[in-house]
Amino acid sequence: MKEYGKNIQRLVDYITAIEDRDKRTQSAYTVIEIIKQLNPTVKQETDQKLWDDLFIMTDFKLDVDAPFPMPEAELLGKKPLPIGYPKGEVRFKHYGRNIEKLIEGAILLEDDEEQESAIIFIGQLMRSFHSTWNRENFDDAIILDDIKTLSKGKLHIDLEKVKENGLFESNTHRDFKLPLQEERRTTKNKRTVSQSNNNNNKRRPNTGGHNKKRRN
Repeated sequence: MKEYGKNIQRLVDYITAIEDRDKRTQSAYTVIEIIKQLNPTVKQETDQKLWDDLFIMTDFKLDVDAPFPMPEAELLGKKPLPIGYPKGEVRFKHYGRNIEKLIEGAILLEDDEEQESAIIFIGQLMRSFHSTWNRENFDDAIILDDIKTLSKGKLHIDLEKVKENGLFESNTHRDFKLPLQEERRTTKNKRTVSQSNNNNNKRRPNTGGHNKKRRN
């Protein structure tokens, strides 16, 4: 193993040839400690990893009382199992498969408000993906049609509601609170203006409605 170098390999070959088992075992522990000292980076590795490497360097011929069992030689160089990819084509490639999974999850929601919130969230994602793919030809109606297609007609939200409130825009969360915020802001502004007028009326001197000019 190149990361340990030739000198370590020579030590491993030497202790493998030792006839006395106890001495061979003691020498194996010593080699493990030498590896840790010569290679500070291997301190991050587990002791089992170092013993596995030691057995590999001896071609699985080292017979000692190790703290860990010898790994199977068949596992060395064994190819990993292939990663399973989802089967089936994506209906709209510019949205991706994750959008389809989100829609499947939204269909299972029983609460109407939660389902509507899920539709709005999905619509926001689809709008961002669609605008990246085609910025010129864009409309909320397209997003709603695609949601209807992918959900097989099980998800629906009013188009006019979406357009009037900008539900598919990125600032939707603020839009939900906008009416209440506007009402509070308007009330606060009215109070401020009313207090300002009262203060001005108190400070304004009473001239009886006539402006007198000083005569020389």
